[in-house]
Amino acid sequence: MDIGFIGLGQMGTGMAKNLIAAGHQVTLYNRTRSKAEALAGDGATVADTIADACSGEAVFTMLPDDKALAGIVDGPDGILENLPKGALHISSSTISVAMAERLAASHAEKGQAFLSAPVFGRPDMAAAGKLFVVAGGAAAAIETAKPLFEAIGQRTFAISEEPKGSSLVKLSGNFLIASVIESLGEAIALVDKGGVDKNAYLELLTSTIFGAPVYKTYGGLIVEENFEPAGFPAPLGKKDVDLAMQAGDALNVPLPIASLLHDRFLRLLAHGGETLDWSAMGALAAKDAGRKD
Repeated sequence: MDIGFIGLGQMGTGMAKNLIAAGHQVTLYNRTRSKAEALAGDGATVADTIADACSGEAVFTMLPDDKALAGIVDGPDGILENLPKGALHISSSTISVAMAERLAASHAEKGQAFLSAPVFGRPDMAAAGKLFVVAGGAAAAIETAKPLFEAIGQRTFAISEEPKGSSLVKLSGNFLIASVIESLGEAIALVDKGGVDKNAYLELLTSTIFGAPVYKTYGGLIVEENFEPAGFPAPLGKKDVDLAMQAGDALNVPLPIASLLHDRFLRLLAHGGETLDWSAMGALAAKDAGRKD
């Protein structure tokens, strides 16, 4: 397929590389042009403008938040004004439910298709083409995007016929991951202060009934205190928890644990955690227990 790709952070770079490797003709755009130039060749070209990346059958966006996405979508050079009728915008960003609703309506007015297709997985999974894609939108649009999703992921879940559904699912998933990070941090701090080797403890957990990847990945990061470079920066973790709380407000669903996580992220950021991986929140419990840095 002839596609554009906008947003070449750690996740976007891995996704774009796999789309190129799968044989798609990819036009790359990134505000820091050097990141796009590093991937040029072998079926990829670099766009000078956002509009130049929107002339094909589809365009991916992989951006950090609603504000960044709006800056790419809106305006005379944006996606809405330049994507051909019938073409597809695939947003793999973790965005608010309201933003997904707004984009679905705006693209429909322009005769364009829109999918919210956020992904589960860290940068190593993006590089390996092993992401899990959560697709929300019309069945025909999901079918059109199938070869693209196959290039970036190991499985696609068509979770909803409305884009907002997949955005809600992604926010709920990130809320769950943040909950695991906090609870793991507390449990590890407890046994560590009680004299139990935390590495042996993690081995026990992940070899028995806590063998899920989320416990292995984040437990390892917490035990090793391996928070830099950030695979997923702490400010984005806070952003996603806050968006989950906004969704809860809109649906009258109390999320008391999310409120706790909001405060824990605030504590991490207040003490210089802006550049750390969001798993650094799991180290707060040990500090609260009196561990000396």
